[in-house]
Amino acid sequence: QVRLEESGGGLVQVGESLRLSCVASFVRVDTIEMGWYRQAPGKQRELVATITKSGFIKYGDSVKGRCTISRDVAANTVDLQMNYLRPEDTAVYYCTAPNRGTWGMGTQVTVSS
Repeated sequence: QVRLEESGGGLVQVGESLRLSCVASFVRVDTIEMGWYRQAPGKQRELVATITKSGFIKYGDSVKGRCTISRDVAANTVDLQMNYLRPEDTAVYYCTAPNRGTWGMGTQVTVSS
């Protein structure tokens, strides 16, 4: 069974950057679609970015131009580089393999003004 574990969250200031990483177990990250979603308090979970096994990438409207999703096949991770962070980026960020119905436990990102 696929397992996903996120890391890299934390508390940052407005305008700073953060890099999240998701390590997958029991599957190679370049053989399935993977992605990142986030959920802020009182809000629905929303798309941050996804990457298909062929490398097609999709970003959520709220992060376009500020986030980059990438794969590290050697480390078997899917990473999310987030720049120019805003208070509204505060959320729990979840790694997912959507076609497998698998989610990680999430990592908290807090952006302080």
